[in-house]
Amino acid sequence: MPAPQAVPAALPQERRLVTAIPGPKSRELMARKSAAVADGVGTVMPVFAARAGGGVIEDVDGNSLIDFGSGIAVTSVGSSAEAVVRRAAAQLADFTHTCFMVTPYEGYVAVCEELARLTPGGHAKKSALFNSGAEAVENAVKIARVATGRQAVVVFDHGYHGRTNLTMALTAKNMPYKQGFGPFAPEVYRMPLAYPYRWPTGPERCAEEAAAQVTDLIDKQVGAGNVAAIVIEPVLGEGGFIVPAPGFLPRIAAYARAHGIVFVADEIQSGFCRTGRWFACEHEGVVPDLVTTAKGIAGGLPLAAVTGRAELMDAAHTGGLGGTYGGNPVACAAALGAIETMRELDLNARARRIEEVVRDRLGALREACPAIGDLRGRGAMMAVELVRPGTKEPDPRAAAALAASCHAQGLVVLTCGTYGNVLRFLPPLVIGEDLLREGLDILGGALARQ
Repeated sequence: MPAPQAVPAALPQERRLVTAIPGPKSRELMARKSAAVADGVGTVMPVFAARAGGGVIEDVDGNSLIDFGSGIAVTSVGSSAEAVVRRAAAQLADFTHTCFMVTPYEGYVAVCEELARLTPGGHAKKSALFNSGAEAVENAVKIARVATGRQAVVVFDHGYHGRTNLTMALTAKNMPYKQGFGPFAPEVYRMPLAYPYRWPTGPERCAEEAAAQVTDLIDKQVGAGNVAAIVIEPVLGEGGFIVPAPGFLPRIAAYARAHGIVFVADEIQSGFCRTGRWFACEHEGVVPDLVTTAKGIAGGLPLAAVTGRAELMDAAHTGGLGGTYGGNPVACAAALGAIETMRELDLNARARRIEEVVRDRLGALREACPAIGDLRGRGAMMAVELVRPGTKEPDPRAAAALAASCHAQGLVVLTCGTYGNVLRFLPPLVIGEDLLREGLDILGGALARQ
C-alpha cells in the first residue's frame, strides 16, 4: 500500500517553532477574544491560525504546527485543498446565495447525487442538505418520526450527536454539552454500548451480551412498536473513539429492520474516508436506512446532509425540511471539490496506511507505558485511553497533561471521552508520512516524561 504523501501546498510541510506556544501575537489576540467572545466558546489551544494546508497549521507568530486534529475531522483533504479552493472560488464569483428553497441551483443537486452514489446500499436514495451535524441528526429524527408515525428515539451510552435541544438530549455526556441547558426533548431512551475495553465480562462476549441487553430493554421499557429511530455512531467520536464490538452494529440493525425502526448511522465524524472506507458502517457491511454526514464533507465549509431510502426521505411534506442556508452554493461547490480530491488521491487507502503507521508506533508505546489502557480506532481515527497504571480507572489529568506537552512542542492533538481520558488522533488524510512520524515521536517523548 503506498505511503501517503503531502499534497502540493503553499506552506512548507514542516514543524517550525520560532516562539513559545503561544507566541506574543496569539497572546494579544487571546486577550481580545476574552473581551469580545462569550466565555462559553472555548478553545483547545490559545494559538491563532494564520494559514493552514496539507498537514500543518501556521500561527500568527510564524510557528508551524503538525496537525493531528483536522478541525475535529473536518479538513480531511487539508485546509486549502486545490479542488476545494478552485470550485468554491468559482462559485463565489457567480453568486453566494439564493436559497435553494427559492431559486434552486445545480450544485445542491450534484452533491445529493454524489451522496446517493457513495453511501452504503444499492437502493434508491435521496438527500436533504443542512448546515451542521446537529441539524442533520435532528432532521433524521424528524424524518424517522413522520415516516413511522412513532415518537421514541433510542441512543447509546457515550454517544455524541450535537448541541441543539434535541441533540443534547441524544448526547450522553453532561459536561460541557448539557450542564444547565435543560429541560431537554422527551422520548429519548439511552441504551448500553458494546464498549469492548470496559465490558464487564470481557471483549469476547461484549457484542452478544450488549445487543441482548439493548433489545431486552427496548422491548420491556419502551416497546419496539413505539420506536421511530435507533441512532448510533459506527465509531463513537466525542465519547472516546470507541469501536463497538464486532457484531454489535449488525445485530442492532437487524433488530431495527425486524421491527420497522429506522436505523440511523451518525457518520458525522467517521464519514468520508476517515476510517479507510467511505463510511465506517461499511466495515461490518451494515446498510443504514438513513446516514447523517457533515465535518469532512466539504473541506472546511459548513455543510451537512441526511441521506437515505427514498421512501423515507419523501415521507416529510413539502416544506417540512430545509433552512435558509442549508446547502449553500459555495459549500456545495467545496463538497464537490473535496469528493474529487478523495477520489483522485484515494484517501481511503491513505487512511488505512495512516492506521498502519499509528498502530505500529502506538502499539510499541503501549507495551512500554502502563498508563495506556487501550489503543483503538479505525483508519485515521485512532485513540489511546489513559488509565492509572495497573487499573482501568480513567486518568483525565494524564490525558490533559499529555495534550499540553504535545501542544507546547507544536503538535495539535485533542482529548475526548466520557471520562475525559482519551487522546485522539485525526490527522488530515493528506499528511506526509514524515510529519505523521514526527508527530508520533513527539507523543512518544511526552509519554516518556509523564
